[in-house]
Amino acid sequence: MKFLIKFFKWFIIIFSSIIILMYIFDVDYLIRAVRTIYLKGYTTAYLEDYKEFPNRTIKKGVAQPWAISKEYNSVPSTETLNKTHKKLQTIAYLIIKNDSIWHESYYDGFNATSKSNSFSVAKSIVSAALGKAIMDGKIKSLDQKVVDFFPELKGKFAKEVTVGDLSSMASGLSWDEKYYSPFSIVTRAYFDDNLKGIILGLNIKNKPGQKFEYLSGATQLLAMCIEKATGKYLSDYVSESFWKPMGAENDALWQLDEADTGIEKAYCCIASNARDFARFGKLYKQNGKWNGKQILDSAFVAKSLKPRFAASPEYGYGWWLNTVKGKRIFYMRGHLGQFVIVIPEDDLIIVRLGHLKGLQTTTDAHSNDLYTYIEEAYKMIDSKKKK
Repeated sequence: MKFLIKFFKWFIIIFSSIIILMYIFDVDYLIRAVRTIYLKGYTTAYLEDYKEFPNRTIKKGVAQPWAISKEYNSVPSTETLNKTHKKLQTIAYLIIKNDSIWHESYYDGFNATSKSNSFSVAKSIVSAALGKAIMDGKIKSLDQKVVDFFPELKGKFAKEVTVGDLSSMASGLSWDEKYYSPFSIVTRAYFDDNLKGIILGLNIKNKPGQKFEYLSGATQLLAMCIEKATGKYLSDYVSESFWKPMGAENDALWQLDEADTGIEKAYCCIASNARDFARFGKLYKQNGKWNGKQILDSAFVAKSLKPRFAASPEYGYGWWLNTVKGKRIFYMRGHLGQFVIVIPEDDLIIVRLGHLKGLQTTTDAHSNDLYTYIEEAYKMIDSKKKK
C-alpha cells in the first residue's frame, strides 16, 4: 500500500511538472491535442473530430434538394473503384451528372446527411467568400493590401502582400506545412485557442506574388481579412452568401479556436456532407450563377480557375486545376482525400470523402486516387451508354 501511495504521489508530481513545463515553453496546445486526437488513437486530424471542438453554425435556408437521375444507382461501382474505396476507407462517393445525382454510395456507417471534416476543401470556400466580399464592395479587389486590415502585420514584405496573394498561395508567409509533427505551426494552429495571435505573430518573410507555395496560414489570414472587411463572422457570411442561396439541405459546422467569440479555423474544418459540398462545384461550373442569379462574379470565377503562375499550373485562386482524359477539371481538395471534382465539359461533379488519401508523389501535384475517382466514374457512365 505504501508503495502505491508513493507511486501515485510521484506520478502526480511528474505529471504536474510536465503540464507546467508545457506552459513555460509555450506548447500547452499539446494538452488539447493529446485529449482530442492522440489519446483516441489518431496521429492527425480525423473526419469526425469536429465533435471535440467548439463550432459555429453555417445556417441553411430553404432547402433545394438535388434532382435524382432516372438512372440513379443503376450501374454498380467498378471493381477498381470498390478496391480503392476499401483500401482508402471511403465514406461517400457521388457522381452528379447534368445536375442530378446519378450515383451515390456511402460506407462505414455514414449516409447522405452525416457530417465529416472538409479539411482544406474549406480553402475554396474561403476564396469564394473573398470573391463575394469584392462583389459586395467590402474589399476593393484582389490587389488590396492585407495591411489595410491588419497594419500590425509583421515581416520585411508585410506592406506588399495582397488578399489575392493569400488566395493564390503566393503569400511569402513564414509557415511550415507539416501535418504529422506535434511541434509544427500547423499543429499549433489546429489546437491553440488564440489562432489570430498565432497568425499575426508570423512574418511575411519572402516577397509575395512571386510563386506558388501552399500554406494553410495564408488562407487563415485571408479569412481574418474577410471578417474584418465584412464585420461578420465567416460562418455567417458564408451562410448568407452561399449556404442559403444555394439551398444547402443541412446546417454545417465550422470549427473555432475557442468557444463563443473565437474565429473559424478557416483553412480547414467545415463539418458537412457530400451533397452540400458539391454545391460549390455546381456554382463554379455555372460561372457563379445559381437559379439564374449571379451570386458570385463570373470574372472572379474565371480568374480563380486559371493558373496564376505558369510554373504552377496546378493551382488558381483557391482551386486545384488539372487535365484528365484530355478534359479540363478543377477541384476542391482536403487532407485525407476529400474531393469535389468538376468536369464542366461533360457536366459532371464527382465527390469523394474518406479516411485516407492515395499516394502523393513529388512529381505530380495530384494524388493518384484523384485519377481513379474520375476514370472509374467514366467507365460506369460509358457502360450505361453501351446498354
